[in-house]
Amino acid sequence: MANLTIKEALKLASNSLLDSDSGELDSEVLLAHVVKKNRSYFRAWPDRTLSADDLHTFLQLIEQRQIGQPIAYLTGEREFWSRSFIVSPDVLIPRPDTELLIDIVQQKFTTNQSFSILDLGTGSGAIAITLALEFSNASVTAVDSSIKALAIANKNSRQLNANKVEFIHSVWFEQVPSKAFDIIISNPPYICQTDPHLLDGDVRFEPNSALVAMDGGLLDIKHITSNAHKYLKSDGVLLFEHGYQQGVQVKNLLESSGFKSTEQFQDIQGHTRATLGKKP
Repeated sequence: MANLTIKEALKLASNSLLDSDSGELDSEVLLAHVVKKNRSYFRAWPDRTLSADDLHTFLQLIEQRQIGQPIAYLTGEREFWSRSFIVSPDVLIPRPDTELLIDIVQQKFTTNQSFSILDLGTGSGAIAITLALEFSNASVTAVDSSIKALAIANKNSRQLNANKVEFIHSVWFEQVPSKAFDIIISNPPYICQTDPHLLDGDVRFEPNSALVAMDGGLLDIKHITSNAHKYLKSDGVLLFEHGYQQGVQVKNLLESSGFKSTEQFQDIQGHTRATLGKKP
């Protein structure tokens, strides 16, 4: 193929992604990744000719996007709490909705407060690393059952200078040291295995183990809830992200397990997406 200008390459790519609601944006994000420029560069220099190598790489990425590969996996990064996190198909892609958990911790603890956090199912490390950076005196332990996920989380902690986060390879609490934390936080698998949304969008390419839970999506939440007491201080907080239709069930689970002062929190769409309880 003859060399193309930026404008020509973006038009070709956008036309290739006509079935996507965000074909133009996706094309610009992928080209920005390839040429290592901000998207504003394309407005300033639309008639610049792309090198053969850059054009080849860009069109390969567009082909992968055509079959649904998530933008985050194609670029190898996703923003969370205004920081760029490395991602791969070994980890769940951090989502804006999960930033609600950071908001909640900020409501409950002051910036300079000394407290301990256990993040269960850390994946890319987005939650644990963000909390470690936002709360400079917090002690943060992050757990995942996937060695590959922990490798990504460790890379993110080094890249973002969150070196005090301790990462542990463990299935939930199995290898967690016997100590009590001030807060246990988790964005666990909570999608029912028969949920039709598993056939749509990015989730088709994300690790199933980070998305799907048996028992109507509640199995892991039940397991964590029933074991959390042993790892929480008195008045310690257990905080979950969960599905927008699971709020009542999760609240009932916490209360039936003896947690008190339960609170629920809404995402930016007004859906109940997080539930908190305190150990008596």
